[in-house]
Amino acid sequence: MKPHAAKVTPAALKALLDDSLYSGVVRHFVLTTGEEPAYVERQLLECLRYLYLLSRYPQRLVGLFLPVEQAIDEVWHYLILQTREYRELCEERLPGRFFIHHRSLPYEDYQQGQPNRERMLEEALRWLPLYREEFGPFDAGALPHWTMVRFLHQRLGLSLEEIATLEAEAPSAAPPGAERAC
Repeated sequence: MKPHAAKVTPAALKALLDDSLYSGVVRHFVLTTGEEPAYVERQLLECLRYLYLLSRYPQRLVGLFLPVEQAIDEVWHYLILQTREYRELCEERLPGRFFIHHRSLPYEDYQQGQPNRERMLEEALRWLPLYREEFGPFDAGALPHWTMVRFLHQRLGLSLEEIATLEAEAPSAAPPGAERAC
């Protein structure tokens, strides 16, 4: 299989935020989590990749359970609280040009409405080819942030090259602007 080159570079994603917001997000999470700035910048990059995919592929992805780790969700929450900049990010800078809503869903509620195992797997795998198509294959730096990718790599022993070849089955449609739950 021919490796996919990134269509959307990290620099292009970083440019989605103005410099003061970008540095403010990094500074906030360095101070509140104790993580190194480079690690926090990677968290912010993966959060922007997640939002980019939601915006670019709403019919395939909106309404699915969060495929990234809680720390990425926290970065998303921080961005949402910067209301003017978040609206501008969603409606003017991301490819779908629509507001990406967020809805918190307690884990217990999620479990009660949880789809069967096959459906959960299909939904989790739906992100992989879209990520590869836009950003190139997952690398080791992305592993801590994408739950399914880490599971496939660490628990099932798949290499990053094997993960890059995985495809998803046809998804069900969801309308743009639908709420996200996590």
